[in-house]
Amino acid sequence: MSRVFPFDDAATARAVIDDEGTLTEWNEGARRLLGHPADAVLGRPAAELLAGAGTPALPTGSRWQGTVGLRHRDGRALSVWLLAHHRPPHDGHPGDWLVVTPLDGAEAPATLDPLAEAGLIQSPCAIAVYDDRLRLRRMNEAMAAVVGLPEERVRGLRLTEIGGRAQSEELEQDLLRVLTSGRPLDVQTPLRAGDEDRAHAWLARLVPVRDAAGRVRGVCMSAHDVTDSRRARQRLQLVNEASVRIGTTLDVTRTAQELADVCVPALADFVTIDLLDPQEYGGEPPARVTAPVRLRRAAHQSVLRGVPEAVISPGRTEEYPHFSPQADSMTAGRTLVTSLATGDMDQWLSWHGERGERVREFGIHSSMSVPVQARGLTLGVAVLTRHRRRDAFTADDVLLAEEITTRAAVCIDNARRYSRERETALALQRSLLPRSLPRTAALEASSRYLPAARAGVGGDWFDVIPLSGMRVAMVVGDVVGHGIQASATMGRLRTAVRTLADIDLAPDELLTHLDDLVLRLSDESGGEGSPGEVGATCLYAVYDPVSRRCTVARAGHPAPVLMRPGGRPCLLDLPAGPPLGVGGLPFESAEVELPEGTVLALYTDGLVLARDRDGDASRELLYQALGQDTDSLDTTCDRVLHSLLPSGGAADDVALLVARTQGLPADQVATWDIPADPALVAPIRKQVVEKLDDWSLSEASFTTELVVSELVTNAIRYGSHPIRLRLIHDATTLICEVSDTSHTAPHLRRAKIFDEGGRGLLLVAQLTQRWGSRHTAEGKTIWAELPLFEEDQ
Repeated sequence: MSRVFPFDDAATARAVIDDEGTLTEWNEGARRLLGHPADAVLGRPAAELLAGAGTPALPTGSRWQGTVGLRHRDGRALSVWLLAHHRPPHDGHPGDWLVVTPLDGAEAPATLDPLAEAGLIQSPCAIAVYDDRLRLRRMNEAMAAVVGLPEERVRGLRLTEIGGRAQSEELEQDLLRVLTSGRPLDVQTPLRAGDEDRAHAWLARLVPVRDAAGRVRGVCMSAHDVTDSRRARQRLQLVNEASVRIGTTLDVTRTAQELADVCVPALADFVTIDLLDPQEYGGEPPARVTAPVRLRRAAHQSVLRGVPEAVISPGRTEEYPHFSPQADSMTAGRTLVTSLATGDMDQWLSWHGERGERVREFGIHSSMSVPVQARGLTLGVAVLTRHRRRDAFTADDVLLAEEITTRAAVCIDNARRYSRERETALALQRSLLPRSLPRTAALEASSRYLPAARAGVGGDWFDVIPLSGMRVAMVVGDVVGHGIQASATMGRLRTAVRTLADIDLAPDELLTHLDDLVLRLSDESGGEGSPGEVGATCLYAVYDPVSRRCTVARAGHPAPVLMRPGGRPCLLDLPAGPPLGVGGLPFESAEVELPEGTVLALYTDGLVLARDRDGDASRELLYQALGQDTDSLDTTCDRVLHSLLPSGGAADDVALLVARTQGLPADQVATWDIPADPALVAPIRKQVVEKLDDWSLSEASFTTELVVSELVTNAIRYGSHPIRLRLIHDATTLICEVSDTSHTAPHLRRAKIFDEGGRGLLLVAQLTQRWGSRHTAEGKTIWAELPLFEEDQ
């Protein structure tokens, strides 16, 4: 059916007065009441219509009601009850006053009027009855308390004239909808009761009032205040939202920011989260907080863009005195609510002038300081303030803020503990990894280690180990698992590799011994139940700069990438080998010739499995990064990580070792075949001295002659032919090597007083920097290193 508008404009005397006291509107009802036509009064001061003397001031507040004397056009004075609503500026219109008074309906309806029988007038539910012109006919005492006016004063007024607010207009349209359709309607609306500044949530039931013939004669409205239940639902929803939004990561700063984001604008207009700086307390918050207290701004949030209310930025620290809300709340261990009106903040704001200026600039009027506490420790304080919302914090707001902050505090403490454990594990990892790579004549190398973005440090490691004969070993390994346990296991395996490398084991033999060690570690830790000691992978390579050959073996580890000078990067083809800790399976090594300038890239699987792509695609990116021309291996390492790893970090830790081989020139190596006759040792010594003269190393002749004489003599006496002597030198070291086909290694011992022999190796050990023996496929080699230049004292 078409909607009919039953409003009778002349049934109410209505005028509008601007904030300057000038009449701007005058309806037909006002003309009927006082006799003045609209053109006679519009634009003139409203005070001219008063029957009394003087010019009274405009009322204050949002509503005014009272009886005044008004001057009729014929000169007589009328005593009229007026209801005035102040309407603030809106939609470009300036503020004004709506003044109304009813012209009819002042008398109570007859007893048999169906409108009078429309509801339970004594009901505690707020009830009002509107006639077919949507003017008030009856309301009970509960509704009169809501309106804040007695029934006899507002009877005959429309809802918009009684309420005077925009929400009243919407509710009046709902009344009209029920009147015209004859169907009941439930409406939820926020309305202010009486002169209250804060709106209540109302649930209004609108039903048509019918006479005996079934005709709709009006509308009955029953209103229920559901503010408390609505706020309870909102608080429960906010708590649930906080449990989902706070603690999404194990990052302290991110968690603090999530707490601030949840509180704005639901609880406050501006929120700051300040936490104790653990560095000032040895990594742990103090058991008891005392003022003054130094806090670090972890996060803040505001309803205003850019958080202009903030005095300090996140990451900065500030000291708070004992009279500040932050320090008082933390030392007391409870929530403190302060207000500008009560003077609670005066001392703090006068002491901190910049904060006082911000408070006055943005109109901050209320503050709530909530200590961030978890597991008996105070971690910091959350300060919630209001300036856009005019209402102060209530006891329910305090409970809600404490509930949310407590949930966030547990997440912050978890993140803090995780960060501390992560830093501990990182410190352990750094202490176990080489601080710098040794400089050798065999190769130049650069390395990188990156812990996992979320899982933390793991068991990845790398190493470069100088060996005898100018050779060098390169190793990269990966222990299963993450955390301190994996790092500790990595340290044990790296130490074992260095120990095994010192006795010059072949790569496949070294991995066999390392496999046995991992098996023992697993047995000691209880088998499969201990993460980090179940298994590992490893790649071990030995490069000889004299022969320019590299021997490589791996245990379940990714194969290295090889790029020869002028060539394209490719994967080195060598047997895979089982992972360490499997046991019972052999390891195989492969030997490859590497021209000088060859680049080798050794890495853990975290590098090639860092993104959602297969290994082939990752290796292609690795080939591209290695294939770009550059003289710096550091630049190459950075380019590889940038190309293969996501910006947020890898899911697994990554170890990368990039090396460029160097060959030892042939003129820095001299070799002699030693005859079996001890009498010929003297000529050999002479040839050695001559070679040292050719190398301009005459200062080392005496020591070298003694060492060569002892090692060659021992080989002739106790070794097997053929015997070979080799001298190798670089800028700082001279190496003497004597090889024979016997597999019996000499042992250093202290000779007794009457022994005729046994002092040779002791003499060698005293004269040289290092000495040792290594087994080869043909026999053994005894070697000794002599420093060419004394270190500066």
